Amino acid sequence: MRKYAIAVTLAAGLGIGSLAAVNAALPKPPAKSDAEKAAEAEKAAAAKAKEAELNNKAIDKAVANYKKNKGMVDAKATPASTSGKK
Repeated sequence: MRKYAIAVTLAAGLGIGSLAAVNAALPKPPAKSDAEKAAEAEKAAAAKAKEAELNNKAIDKAVANYKKNKGMVDAKATPASTSGKK
């Protein structure tokens, strides 16, 4: 019975401890200064411009590949399409 009480107490303590850890509030980060905000906005704008440039390069590459390979497939006349012409 004593071992059972110890196990129950230990389990309850672990449960309460984990519940307290989950509900603990983290301290708020310090407020950003205007310079930090401007630097962050500039960095985001640069990243957006770079992403747009890479996207445009990928689109141009896909279009060039399409144009290059478009004429490679020969359209052969099938018997069904020429059967009406005698």
